[in-house]
Amino acid sequence: MAENTASKVIEVTAHDLPLHCPMPDAPLWSRHPRVFLDVTHTGDAVCPYCSAHYVFKGEAPKGH
Repeated sequence: MAENTASKVIEVTAHDLPLHCPMPDAPLWSRHPRVFLDVTHTGDAVCPYCSAHYVFKGEAPKGH
């Protein structure tokens, strides 16, 4: 995830939940305070810090 996250859509699945930004594989230089994002209700979310756009793909887990 060394690319500028604001310029692309990041697809996430149920495996990535609970979703937070920055993602665990983000380089140290691009880290900001962790913020949890809810993508299960609307299907997408935008990080308020870095404007990364996350889109949920696949089936939502049970109970969400």
